[in-house]
Amino acid sequence: MTMRPTKHSLTLRGHRTSVSLEAEFWDGFKAMALARGKGLNELAVEIDEARDGDIGLASAIRLAVLRHYRASQT
Repeated sequence: MTMRPTKHSLTLRGHRTSVSLEAEFWDGFKAMALARGKGLNELAVEIDEARDGDIGLASAIRLAVLRHYRASQT
């Protein structure tokens, strides 16, 4: 498995954007969306709206995935 991030397209509020995520984070993001009963774009919008302005979307997604898995460990 490659450690390099790969670009993935998302649509946020009608606008296409791309984020670069490592395969493990992309898999975790998809699993997180499934667990919450949401689509990837819907979850990406929630993460986008909650992030600080100085944090990029890809980083915000990585942190959300990390928090999701940490919460499931408790």
